[in-house]
Amino acid sequence: MPANISKIAKRLRSSTPYSSKIIKAGALIGDTKTLLSHWDVKDSVDGNINRVRRDNVFGKASRSRVEDILAIFRQRYLTEQSVTKALVTLVQMRFPAAALEWLFYFHSARTDRLLYDAVTEILVPLHARGLVDINVQAFQRSLAKWVNEGKTTGHWSEPTITRIAQGLLSALRDFGVLQGAVNKKIAPAYLPTESFAYVMYYLKQHQPSGAKLIELPDWKLFFLSREGVERFLFEAHQRGLLEYHVAGSVTRLTFPAETLDEYANVLAQR
Repeated sequence: MPANISKIAKRLRSSTPYSSKIIKAGALIGDTKTLLSHWDVKDSVDGNINRVRRDNVFGKASRSRVEDILAIFRQRYLTEQSVTKALVTLVQMRFPAAALEWLFYFHSARTDRLLYDAVTEILVPLHARGLVDINVQAFQRSLAKWVNEGKTTGHWSEPTITRIAQGLLSALRDFGVLQGAVNKKIAPAYLPTESFAYVMYYLKQHQPSGAKLIELPDWKLFFLSREGVERFLFEAHQRGLLEYHVAGSVTRLTFPAETLDEYANVLAQR
């Protein structure tokens, strides 16, 4: 994506009001794997979705529940053909679950501004101060502040804010960002190098500058500083997942694949 288009996309995303969709669909990891394992990359998105409905692959009794899930999947994983193909490859080639679920989290956060900002603007500052325990009331106050600032789709009542906070915290626990059934904490950071390499490949498609790539705010989703990103790059380089060279102000970053789905195949075979 050209740099100017990337900037426009970022500006549009930053002005998109927060949605309450997280109430209807959390992490949905099991259903995501089911969908992608049944996906036919030779068919269209609509063709696949119609077949999923017809065959009831989720085994859900409620048609409305299936529609809620499919709407979320369209948003998270089906708007970029390269992403859909890559995730299908990883699921069907049995990419390790722990590594795969971080990718589900990444794409979910990238397409849901509320989820993205809940991590980058609430959890990351906590983590930076050495705090890991989540104060639910404080979390809800942050959401209420965003409501008062007009960042949401309409006005959210106090009960709605409570439900959304619960939905966000549960989804983040299921994605592995948090831990704890009742009292939630920020989980110890563990991002598999293969997951990092996939995310780096994806982001490089949108930001070709290696120097700027390391500074992208998306790395906050994994609680990574610039130094943390660089450490991962050197590790991925040593493991042959990519080539990373720095000479003065020049940064060169290359991958052993031409497309994201080809790279997914490389990662799955490792």
